[in-house]
Amino acid sequence: MKAILLSPYLPLERREIPLMLASVQAGFPSPADDYTEEIIDINDLFQVDSSTSFFVRASGESMVESGVWDGDILCVRKDLNPKDGNIVIATIDGENTVKYFHEEKGRIIFKAANQNYPDIIPGNDQDVMIWGVVTGIFRSTLNKR
Repeated sequence: MKAILLSPYLPLERREIPLMLASVQAGFPSPADDYTEEIIDINDLFQVDSSTSFFVRASGESMVESGVWDGDILCVRKDLNPKDGNIVIATIDGENTVKYFHEEKGRIIFKAANQNYPDIIPGNDQDVMIWGVVTGIFRSTLNKR
């Protein structure tokens, strides 16, 4: 079984957002910290562009121990070849999944980051497509654990 790297084209718009100079402390705010250091772009922050990247929303709890929670938006680069230990987006027999990518003795193993979920070891007769490597996570403050 050979994994196929595949991905849809979903255009990303440039979104520039101010980055504040001061870091955020878990104590009292300082009034002197109210100015902007630079303007950052989400695409630059995650090193993505519309020809090589897409965003996808995570669903479920199989990756919670890696910091991927239900409802998170994952930034995925389709131009990166998966390496052992990368988190990837894959389709196995038509079902999408997000898992750790491992390769042992020529076999691909998709590992969950939750002990309640078993490893997925696709057989030779299964269709496996790797869409890309997860390079970042967006989480809304509304998406609380």
